[in-house]
Amino acid sequence: MRVLLSTYGSRGDVQPLAGLGLALQALGAEARLCAPADAEFTGLLDRAGLPLTPAFMPVRRWIETARQSGLALPALAARILPAQFEATAAAADGCDAIVATGLFPSVAAAQAVAEQRGIRFVMVTFCPIILPSPHHPPLAYPGWPHPPGMADNRALWDHNAEAMNALFGEATNSLRASIGLATFDNVRDGVFTEHPWVATDPLLGPWPPSEELEAVQTGAWILPDERPLPSDLEAFLEAGEPPIYVGFGSMAMIGSPDPAGVAIAAARAHGRRAVLSRGWAGLERSDDGGDVFAVGEVNQQALFGRVAAIVHHGGAGTTTAAAIAGTPQVVVPQVADQPYWAGRVAALGIGAAHDGPIATAETLSAALGTALAAETRHKAMAVAAGMKRDGAFAAAGRLLTP
Repeated sequence: MRVLLSTYGSRGDVQPLAGLGLALQALGAEARLCAPADAEFTGLLDRAGLPLTPAFMPVRRWIETARQSGLALPALAARILPAQFEATAAAADGCDAIVATGLFPSVAAAQAVAEQRGIRFVMVTFCPIILPSPHHPPLAYPGWPHPPGMADNRALWDHNAEAMNALFGEATNSLRASIGLATFDNVRDGVFTEHPWVATDPLLGPWPPSEELEAVQTGAWILPDERPLPSDLEAFLEAGEPPIYVGFGSMAMIGSPDPAGVAIAAARAHGRRAVLSRGWAGLERSDDGGDVFAVGEVNQQALFGRVAAIVHHGGAGTTTAAAIAGTPQVVVPQVADQPYWAGRVAALGIGAAHDGPIATAETLSAALGTALAAETRHKAMAVAAGMKRDGAFAAAGRLLTP
């Protein structure tokens, strides 16, 4: 069996798909990815030994192109959909199934390819609240805030369907009509399908059963990483007490004037050293102090168990990696599903949720105080012991079952 894993998004979309790809290979199937050809993604897939067919454009270049264009979401969707359809169609030659995630237009393109070819299609999300449910409200789209006074989740999801039709309906249905497929009255439900997958840990990000949608929770998809830590980072770790890790992944932190300086000051307020992960925000040391180490691409699985706390943006992958390591976390949520993960960290008692996307040395220090408490570490270790590690294999087995 040959499976195409398709996405257009950040590392938080690409890396778990790579984890599923390796699990599929281990079970005797062939896996390939259609994903943005940014250098960090191609390097990741090269290390995993997974073939890549590039998406229509590197995602960093698309972000800059979209910003400069000034176009609204419907016009941007009209650009992405046909271009990503062509890329996905080329990658899908000879495939028996497509698993897709990422930006909605890219998922819609992958779904159209699968339907046109009559092969199996699975839509997957890495956060439960992306899917309609009476147990939680939807995320609000730009220009479509939740109506004042509307608190019923079902009504909010109806409003969400209207928003997604307005934002993505014309582009999705134009593509479908152009290749001879029926159009959707409700593009959200048509693309999500009746049986989407939720690739999150049931303890960290549970999917409450719902009569409205028969979603399958597989567990989180973890890409194993056996790389050693750089020797200079090893030396830094060995030279003192466990430091604070600070990294914001693919968040540029544009609204924060000095995220590195704030993080260093907060760590020092607790007498801690700091490891800065440069990421898209370009975090660097703000002075010549020997208590700060800046690092680029690194094995988080090897690092996270050796730090005192993890300060991050609340992406699903980083939240999961920190939780599995049993290390307390501070989430400074920026966009999309990140406030959800911040809330889960706080609710489980395994760290702190920063109030808002912009931290000061004082507010981050206060959150670190919660994370560094002995009780928080005990809870973090207890949650880690209860988490599943075989989500990718569970999903691969389900995918390969007739």
